[in-house]
Amino acid sequence: MPFYDLSRWRHYVFSFGTPSTTAEEENEGITEKIQPFFKPMGSERTEMRKRQTSVAQETPSSTQAQPDEGNQGSNACCFCWCCCCSCSCLTVRNQDERTRAASHEHRTDAIPDSEESSTPTLEDVNAWSQSFDKLMRTPAGRNAFREFLRTEFSEENMLFWMACEELKRESNKKRIEEKARLIYEDYISILSPKEVSLDSRVREVINRNMLEPSRHTFDDAQLQIYMLMLRDSYPRFMNSDVYKDLVQLLSEKSAEA
Repeated sequence: MPFYDLSRWRHYVFSFGTPSTTAEEENEGITEKIQPFFKPMGSERTEMRKRQTSVAQETPSSTQAQPDEGNQGSNACCFCWCCCCSCSCLTVRNQDERTRAASHEHRTDAIPDSEESSTPTLEDVNAWSQSFDKLMRTPAGRNAFREFLRTEFSEENMLFWMACEELKRESNKKRIEEKARLIYEDYISILSPKEVSLDSRVREVINRNMLEPSRHTFDDAQLQIYMLMLRDSYPRFMNSDVYKDLVQLLSEKSAEA
């Protein structure tokens, strides 16, 4: 069929007839079906404002009811996730912490600044440089070394070692249990300001030994702290002004004599 034969083209076009619905009508029908599932943005904002208003009106009444509930029991807020300064459990905890801190301060004040010892000779001081064991054997050597540790804020290592030595000399069972508990609170507990540095293995051993305390409860910990002082603090002590000044003072005295 030639493309330019308009009469035949007109016959084919009108043979299909007029469609029953147009595209616009179909779109309107679809819109009516899905419209219940969607709401305009304006309506959503209106509903959100209504909800916020209702919540704001309910909030004062709920806050007024809280004091009445709190009066029923002092532990009402103990299970609340928020921080409550008036909570009784926190008050008790703060009191315990204050008591523990006061006990630590009292024990610190009770510890003497140094052991009773005679004045070391020049030979004694020179022997300290030969080995750490010779230094730790004499009270004068421990006093000098402790003075140096105090300047490095690590005096608790020497205090712990000395407390363990004192525990080993105890024979009374009740006294052993009491001293072991004090040593644990003063030097092992993570809440103590004088906690010594121990690895997890040694801490586990101590926790097991504390079930039945004995004179050897802290042997592993004492050895670990001894080796720490030997490797870390002792070399610095030998090069410190504390040791050099002591050697110079004793040398001058021996020269005058």
